Amino acid sequence: MPNLFKQFVALLPERDQRNIGEVIAVNATANTTTLSTFGGGSIVVVGTGVAIGDKAFFKGGLLEGTAPNLPVYEIDV
Repeated sequence: MPNLFKQFVALLPERDQRNIGEVIAVNATANTTTLSTFGGGSIVVVGTGVAIGDKAFFKGGLLEGTAPNLPVYEIDV
């Protein structure tokens, strides 16, 4: 018999979702990057390798890499 709870948990989205932000500062010494989020806040994530002004992906406090420079739209549902 399948475990219904495990099947239910598999339907839930991940807790840490991939986000995007604009790089506003890079600290190579501390290996951190500061990003401006499109919601109006800022976040410091671990990782470098991006340039100031670039858009970058981050997830769970870690920098994932450069994001394409495309328009971003926020839609409230």
